[in-house]
Amino acid sequence: IVSLAGLELDNALCVEVGPGPGLLTRSILDSGAQSVVAVEKDSRFIPTLRQLQEASDGRFDVLLDDMLKIDHSRIVQSGLQLGSNADGHIKTFEYVHLLGNLPFGVATPMLVQWLHLLSLKQGIFTSPNVSMSLMFQKEVGDRIVAGASDSARGRLSVVSQSICDAFRIYNVPSSGFVPRPKVDATVVQLRPLEKPLLKSSLGTLERVVRFSFMKRRKMLARIFKDWDPAHIALLEECEIDPTLRPQDVPTEKFCQLAHVIEQRNIKLP
Repeated sequence: IVSLAGLELDNALCVEVGPGPGLLTRSILDSGAQSVVAVEKDSRFIPTLRQLQEASDGRFDVLLDDMLKIDHSRIVQSGLQLGSNADGHIKTFEYVHLLGNLPFGVATPMLVQWLHLLSLKQGIFTSPNVSMSLMFQKEVGDRIVAGASDSARGRLSVVSQSICDAFRIYNVPSSGFVPRPKVDATVVQLRPLEKPLLKSSLGTLERVVRFSFMKRRKMLARIFKDWDPAHIALLEECEIDPTLRPQDVPTEKFCQLAHVIEQRNIKLP
């Protein structure tokens, strides 16, 4: 993950989610990172991580907390006290890198939360340069990076790509883990688009794509007709071919549709 993520380490905060026994943490530190903060929910790993902290020359700290609930200011303040910034001359980080082998059961809620924070420039995502290099169950990773007309495309594809460039770094077979899981994994990197496609709130876009993909095998014309025949005009206004199925619609068009729906305060079913 570290060798292929292309991390900029000058004036950078590396945030690791769920470090466990610290295998990835060691690689991050070995890369030369000066400020590494790990958020670990399982207290059983804390003694091992504290040992790593003591051997890190002041470059690593671990917080016992839930990444879905933690106050991000704790992460930033912890990072500002590490490494070469012990004297406090750096007040903000130019780069923030979020890394982790995410627990499969909560990976999607985590990513969606982070995308919301990124769209609002809140929490650790206030930095001008953010990257997320994350390991997902391969099925989830496939959805994140899927382009228009890809069979894996769905809500997560559109929401992620509305504000980020999302691409696969590499696949990890299940044989690479001990104990061996039942599914393969994939590492995905997301970096904010210079010009985000999102024109509405991310919440509105989520509702639009959730509504559309509920009947993913039907044409948009049928989906919107079942909702309200008058709303088929929204597709025409956004220059979306009504004969397309949801998975065939480019992210930019979904963003345009969400913008119109939000501007007119149209309530989705």
